[in-house]
Parts: sequence; C-alpha cells; structure tokens
Amino acid sequence: MKIFQSNKFERSLKKLPRHTIEKAIERIFLFEQNPFDRRLDTHKLHGKLKNLWSFSVIDRIRVLFEFDKSDVILLDIGDHDLYR
Repeated sequence: MKIFQSNKFERSLKKLPRHTIEKAIERIFLFEQNPFDRRLDTHKLHGKLKNLWSFSVIDRIRVLFEFDKSDVILLDIGDHDLYR
C-alpha cells in the first residue's frame, strides 16, 4: 500500500503545533503498517462524506483519507471541523 498526501493535507499539517505534527507522523507510520490498528480508531464516515475514512492522531485531531484501489490518499488533518 502506498500513501499519498494531498496538497491540502500538507498545508493543514504544517499549521499544527510541533508535538502534534510529530504524533501525526507516528500515527501515519502505524497506519502504514496496519490501517485498522485499534489505537487509530479507523472508521468509515457517513452522510456527505460516506466514501471517506478517518483515523485518530491525538484527542480531537483526525486524519481524513480515502482508499484508492490499493493506495491511500491523505486528504486533510485537523479537528472535527474537517467533517463540515
């Protein structure tokens, strides 16, 4: 599985505090090893985002992503406002 990052994801990541960025990198590495590791709380979204998925970084910070065949595209990172 290859993981790609959208431009929006990269811009949003840069705006986060350093400790959150470090934790996000750890979680992305964990995600790469096993996308459904229990520590990530990976889940499918509903409603207008029904084709997308999310996993947890810390507290309220989530990574929004989509599966694209055998690859993954990280779309955005931030708090629950991502879902709006």
